[in-house]
Amino acid sequence: MGDREREENPGRVVLDCGDVASAERFDMWTDAVNRSFVPLRAWSADPATRAGFAGKLVAQELGPLSVSSVSGSPVRVSRTRSEIARDDPGHIKLGVQLQGRSVISQDGRDAILLPGDFAVYDTTRPYSVDFDDSFRMLVVMFPLETLRIDRARLRALTASRFSGHEGVSAIASSLLRAFDSALEDGTLRNRMPLSDAVLDMLTAALGERLELVLDSGGDADRRALLTRIEMYIAAHLGDAELTVAQIAAAHHVSVRYLQKLFEGRNDTVSSWIRHRRLDATRRDLSNPSQVGQQIASIGARWGFTDATAFSRAFRTRFGVTPSEYRAEALQH
Repeated sequence: MGDREREENPGRVVLDCGDVASAERFDMWTDAVNRSFVPLRAWSADPATRAGFAGKLVAQELGPLSVSSVSGSPVRVSRTRSEIARDDPGHIKLGVQLQGRSVISQDGRDAILLPGDFAVYDTTRPYSVDFDDSFRMLVVMFPLETLRIDRARLRALTASRFSGHEGVSAIASSLLRAFDSALEDGTLRNRMPLSDAVLDMLTAALGERLELVLDSGGDADRRALLTRIEMYIAAHLGDAELTVAQIAAAHHVSVRYLQKLFEGRNDTVSSWIRHRRLDATRRDLSNPSQVGQQIASIGARWGFTDATAFSRAFRTRFGVTPSEYRAEALQH
């Protein structure tokens, strides 16, 4: 790497095993992969392949992402519990097949990837990646928090093939492959908007797939998602600006799908929020320690910014006004 390239891309790393003696190539490639990602184990069942191993790695930081182009001869790479115990940063990896074929295995699933396809996998749990021929793959590693999807939900999608030829995943694949070209020729720059674009497209692709998984995953998956949504609403119940769209976005589902979840229990999202807010105000109105608080203030605390609308909603729900309810409750 020349001085000019170091100045323009200080975080860029290039290793080409073709520059060293054949006996050292496999170990050098394995060491580079371990340093660029997380501790891994690599081996080749064919001694001749191992002896003549041809591998290359180009890596660069991109905001919170680590982006690498990895190529080599047939090889199996795995991360076992032993490697996880050595170092567990809790990162997620995304593998985009560029050349050849691979099989990514995790959580009892196998994703068979052809050029353009991608899959995600979690470094906190064992996984393996098998390349049965010469290959090249773009690997993106990032902290889970940047994805805005919790680990429990992501687990339903690990080692699942995302097609590079249809739907949102095709758009994400196209963007990632463009990044690979820039990475290879040294023109990729460490810019936060670029990493945001990758994460936004990946989140969209995962969200689209998650809806399909939930649609076919049975009552248990839907109940689990509903529980998370209810906990989120409870945590934001006092936010007068809380909207159905915001809740859907926070859980990476469409508004239509969110409404569909609540329709299954003969309710709507808005009415469920309103009822929880009214229940909260009723508890405060009957609490002796809150007697010094004005009724309008209690309503505002739980998202009712209009005192008249609050009084009307309370009466509709409980049959009495807030003041009448408070007077009766505090007599006992």
